Formats: sequence, structure tokens, C-alpha cells
Amino acid sequence: MLDLSKLDFTKGNGLVTVVTQDARTGDLLMVAHADREALEKTLETGEMHYRSRTRGLWHKGGTSGNVQRVVSLTADCDADAVLARVEKAGPACHTGAETCFGIGPVDALVELDRTIAERASKAPEPGEKPSYTRRLLDDRNLRLKKIGEEAAELVTACADGDKERAMEEAADVLYHLLVAVRPLGVTLEDVKAVLARRAAPPAAK
Repeated sequence: MLDLSKLDFTKGNGLVTVVTQDARTGDLLMVAHADREALEKTLETGEMHYRSRTRGLWHKGGTSGNVQRVVSLTADCDADAVLARVEKAGPACHTGAETCFGIGPVDALVELDRTIAERASKAPEPGEKPSYTRRLLDDRNLRLKKIGEEAAELVTACADGDKERAMEEAADVLYHLLVAVRPLGVTLEDVKAVLARRAAPPAAK
């Protein structure tokens, strides 16, 4: 994971800068500092710990529940900063904002996948009209039919050279694709992992 013996704590008077990033969306969540003890606790528990000027050793989310589970820790080329890729259980900022920079999630495809996951996890209440996504999730034949229809419409838009319609149809295809694979337990992250493997240099495959 991270070799603490290779970090340079001297430049920052015992501290290194930690840039924390959402491993799923790529959003920059926060920038903080950590000393050796904080990073040792992080490695030991699998959850982010920092060193605060006011709090001292600080377990992120220890009080609020908005913990940050470690996916990876990577030192920069100067060994005086660490990129922490995390899975967050809640907002990163003490103000309640998703990030300390006042911006929310920026990856529309990730948000779409989250919405589909929410629809898949909740059955309609008695008497409640199911959403379109819920109808697709509950009807295999409808899911597959819609993929074919939307793909055909995208092909037509591309053949016609209609840029605006092609963008709309491409968005529809992506939506229906993610809905179609959800009942199989396939997520956007799974698809991205396949693409990442294919994009890796030959030596890394």
C-alpha cells in the first residue's frame, strides 16, 4: 500500500500533505495533513486519519460517521505528499458539502449509475406507480427491447449526420445499457474496470 519509511516528513516539520479523492467519481474531496502516527492509524484501520492543527490526531468521520475507507495511498514523486483514494460514507466537508471546495459530484455517468442502483434497491410502495427505471428492471424483455430501439435510433442519427440528436440518443443508449446489466449484478465500476484492463500497456496486462 504505502511505505512510510520512504516519505519525507522533514519538509513539512513532521507532516505530509494529503490530497483525498473519491475513488469512484474522481472528485477532489479535501486537502489535509498527516504525520507518521496518522498514516500508521490509517494503514491499521483502513480508514483515513489526519493530523489537525486544532484536533490533533483526527479520525475522519469518527464522530459524524462520514468515514473515508481507503482504496489506495500513493506518494508523489517528492515523497512529501500522498494521494488518498477513498470510498466516502458521507460528505467530506464539515459544512455538509460533498467536498471542501463547494462543488458536488461532477461525473454525470456515476450519478446515473447511483440512481439506477437506488431504484433497484427499492420496490414501489403498494399503490405507488413504478418509475420507468423500475419498470425496466422488472421486465427483462422490455429492457432488451429498449436497448435495441435506442441503438437503432443512434445509428440513424449518426447516419443522418445529426450531431444534436446523436448526443441525445447516445445518452439514451448509456442509460438503457446500465439498466440492462444491473440485474446481472454488473455496475458502472465493473465496466470501467474492463476498459481499464484493455487500456493498460501490454507490459501491465
